[in-house]
Amino acid sequence: MEYMSQEGYDKLVAELHQLESVELPQVREAISEARDKGDLSENFEYHAAKREQARLLGRIRFKQRVLAGARVIDMSKLGSDSVQLLSKVEMTNLATANRMTYTIASPHEANLREGKISVKSPIAKALLGKRAGDVVEVSVPAGTLRLRIERITL
Repeated sequence: MEYMSQEGYDKLVAELHQLESVELPQVREAISEARDKGDLSENFEYHAAKREQARLLGRIRFKQRVLAGARVIDMSKLGSDSVQLLSKVEMTNLATANRMTYTIASPHEANLREGKISVKSPIAKALLGKRAGDVVEVSVPAGTLRLRIERITL
């Protein structure tokens, strides 16, 4: 079971709909056209289209499994007294005095460009359950980070 925001759930549903209703019919049409060209044993277009179909079907099955186990979190029941899934955490790296803000998100919603880190990442795991003012040590590939939580919001 995966917990996620309503926004993340809606995005996954839209992606699945796009795959099933637009991309898959296009690939099936490409297979049909390639099949009409004759000998399938040496038909590159046919084999490429079949590989694309297999890739799309794999993505569709994956997204269907994620959605089947997804649970949308009711944001109104969340508090901002400690770090939890969907919390926006402002923190300071004590070694460099750099401030950063991340939202703890489900692995399927994680996107560093948008400031969303996976709840399964080392930083998020270290932050979960902590409160504003707490100092957290996190082991990352580059070494150990010491982070002070400045503020938690939703």
